[in-house]
Amino acid sequence: MELYQLKTFVAIAKEGSLTRAAERVFTSAPAVSAQLKALEDELGVKLFERTPRGMVPTQAGRSLLEEAERTLASAMRMRSAAEQLRGAAQGVVRFGTVVDPVALRLGEVLVKLAERHPQVTLQLRQGLSFETLAAVQRGELDCAYALSDSEQVEGMELLRLVPVELVVTLPLPLSEAHPGLTLDELTRLPWVGTPPSCILRTHLEKLFAGAGRDYRQGRTADSESAVRSMVASGMGAGLLRLDQAEQGERNGELAIWNGWRSRTWLCWLAAQGRHASAVEAVRSAVLETWT
Repeated sequence: MELYQLKTFVAIAKEGSLTRAAERVFTSAPAVSAQLKALEDELGVKLFERTPRGMVPTQAGRSLLEEAERTLASAMRMRSAAEQLRGAAQGVVRFGTVVDPVALRLGEVLVKLAERHPQVTLQLRQGLSFETLAAVQRGELDCAYALSDSEQVEGMELLRLVPVELVVTLPLPLSEAHPGLTLDELTRLPWVGTPPSCILRTHLEKLFAGAGRDYRQGRTADSESAVRSMVASGMGAGLLRLDQAEQGERNGELAIWNGWRSRTWLCWLAAQGRHASAVEAVRSAVLETWT
């Protein structure tokens, strides 16, 4: 059997669909189907049942999936060891990011990486923390920055880099008209929220709980920059990182409400057992930048 057949097997199990599995391994659905058939013929067992809900692993498929994942992880470790013996990290690292590059010190990371490992290239993808975390877990990203309250995530290496302060921001006209807002009054205002899995949403719900009230989703933004823009346009209050809020206040876009603060962490994370030398090179550059 070939490693690409095992990758296809794992992709089908994770996605439950030949089409989505094909996208994950960068080939066509007919090619994925042919690879699956070849693997089943070689092993002499049926790995999946085709159902209205998609591709469902058989009992044999579930039993062999863990073996396939271990084999792929071993192959990755062997490749990484060979790269280290050659004395050079190389390859493309898919790096998920949140918020703006300046706050993440991406420029410093890129400079260190270019100086020490010129054959390592970063492909950056920006999104909300829960999106980047899920993408790393699915194998769509190799590593990522994320905002997280957790000290550990199952199956992931998580390194806390720096604490991040969160504050409440208000549209300027609202702040000027109500200079003495209480927490109770604050939670009765219109709000700009984020999706339920977002770390900002978690802290927003904590704020409302402190006032004895449940947060009810209204206007929703899909990024911090969108929250900032919607608050500045007068659509409602919103949570932002302190550095973003202070920049908005200096620009005359919004005001910070000083009655509440919370804290989360900027973290670096990667899937355990999937580190190639290129990912290790990025990890070293990130840690050196933040320590």
